Amino acid sequence: MSKKIAVYRKEHFNAAHRLHNPLLSDEENAAIFGKCNYPNYHGHNYELVVKVIGEPDPKTGYVIDLKLLGYIIKKEIIERFDHKNLNLDTEEFKDLNPTAENIAVVIYNLLCPKLDKRYELKIILYETERNFVEFPA
Repeated sequence: MSKKIAVYRKEHFNAAHRLHNPLLSDEENAAIFGKCNYPNYHGHNYELVVKVIGEPDPKTGYVIDLKLLGYIIKKEIIERFDHKNLNLDTEEFKDLNPTAENIAVVIYNLLCPKLDKRYELKIILYETERNFVEFPA
């Protein structure tokens, strides 16, 4: 029987973005993305939940040291995205539409290489209180 346990670390960051596809006309972008396509951008108070799944270490009892996980998230995600315009201030979204779905995938791809391969990782990103995404699903 597996002794896998999930541990969670919750963080938040604030960021602006504009949902826009340059391959579409202004009218198509407005119809698809609505207020999220306004040319002067808009912002969100993102809530980030990082779920790490693994077996507890027999020596420590930890799946992962949550202090270490918090440090990794701060270094790789919060410092990179907090109080930034995702479209203008980050390399990750220069050519990628910063939808909640894409942001979650980017966060996953930034954190994965920083964690031991024995862990399973899941990202839950709240764009608003009622709208959130999970990757991988």
